[in-house]
Amino acid sequence: MPRTALLSMDLQHNIVAQVSADYLPHAVHALDTARAAGVPVIHVALRLGPGHIDVHPRNKMFSALPSHLFTADDPGAAIHPDVAPAEGEIVVHKNRVSAFAGNNLQQILAAQDIDHLVLAGIATSGIVLSTALQAADLDYRVTVLSDACTDANPALHLSLINDVLPRRGDVTTVKEWAHSLDTTS
Repeated sequence: MPRTALLSMDLQHNIVAQVSADYLPHAVHALDTARAAGVPVIHVALRLGPGHIDVHPRNKMFSALPSHLFTADDPGAAIHPDVAPAEGEIVVHKNRVSAFAGNNLQQILAAQDIDHLVLAGIATSGIVLSTALQAADLDYRVTVLSDACTDANPALHLSLINDVLPRRGDVTTVKEWAHSLDTTS
């Protein structure tokens, strides 16, 4: 029977440090909700090759990063301890914006019979948008947890949450999602 999975995306030290402190409790609530309901959690994190060997100079976003950031040796690339993977949870590394980029996420989802992705992460205009668009194109059901996503540009976050993402899937809060899981159990 097809299942739902929570994708906890780009919640790494370097990225979490750039957002408001009131964001992280929402991401923690999303993880706690998924775990309590038996919803698989997949952590997605940016990892670039040593010296950013895998970053093309035309890639405006990644070519601007210092070459020591988001590599396997960068302590700031670790997933924040408040949202760290629990034992047995899958961690997938990506090398571009989308959670599907440069990895076997789609194969993992198929092997786990997952057809519904619930998205939480930083940034709404980055990994959340890119992953939601690609997931919808790949025929996954998509739910975006509006308060478990954030962006450096609050107006852009609201525009994406209110106007763009609802065209690709459902947008809800962590509390509303938790309630929907309670009513379907």
